[in-house]
Amino acid sequence: MSIKKVGIIGAGTMGNGIAQACAVTGIPAVMLDINDAAVQKGVATISSSLDRLVKKEKMTAEQKAAAMALVKPTTAMADFGDVDIVIEAATENLGLKLKILKDVEAVISADTIIASNTSSISITQLAAATGRAGKFIGMHFFNPVPMMALVELIRGLQTSDETHAAVEALSKTLGKTPITVKNNPGFVVNRILCPMINEAIFVLAEGLASPEEIDAGMKLGCNHPIGPLALADMIGLDTMLAVMNVFYEGFNDSKYRPAPLLKEMVAAGYLGRKTGRGFYQY
Repeated sequence: MSIKKVGIIGAGTMGNGIAQACAVTGIPAVMLDINDAAVQKGVATISSSLDRLVKKEKMTAEQKAAAMALVKPTTAMADFGDVDIVIEAATENLGLKLKILKDVEAVISADTIIASNTSSISITQLAAATGRAGKFIGMHFFNPVPMMALVELIRGLQTSDETHAAVEALSKTLGKTPITVKNNPGFVVNRILCPMINEAIFVLAEGLASPEEIDAGMKLGCNHPIGPLALADMIGLDTMLAVMNVFYEGFNDSKYRPAPLLKEMVAAGYLGRKTGRGFYQY
């Protein structure tokens, strides 16, 4: 099947980024959130993002207008009636995602694919909660979506070859490079990345070096564009802790235990950039 129209659940950072990626490649995107303020904030983010491209002469004002016309903001799930795929980009909360999936299934056609942008929740488990497990797949974009080239396609135990092929083709149409991975806690990228960040937090807690020195070491010694502690602040320490807990519970292996300092920072409300304080002050 060919995907010609996309529905997106969530107008936040990931959702509006996915909508922008669709619109600039000529694919209509229906972007839904719980209230009009949230949806309009998402639309405004897309508009200002495209303004930057116009300013840099990477896009014309006419191209921006054409892309914006392809983004349909909505608070009504019924507007997903004619989409070929719904991409769920809601908060990383299993209960919330299961409720959303139930609501979505009530309005979409029998042929519509459902994809989840989850970074840690089991695709097999989410698929099993739907009546279309074969048409369910993980489509994990990276932040910021318009800039990052990677999409992880996660096959649940039930995902059909046809579903995988259609979503792989969509990823390429969006100008992304898809990699296909099996369902497992954290998939591939976060499975490698998050324990590395967690280890950097252990190193800091043990007083081996300052945050600045740890980050400089990884940037200059490993050619990383950003240090692990600065990256943790960008991701959000609460999100980092949630992912490490998923690993710890999923693998029952002590090597994935969250650093005590990470737990302490989250308990203090020092969540990184979004709260103005994490391993650095903002």
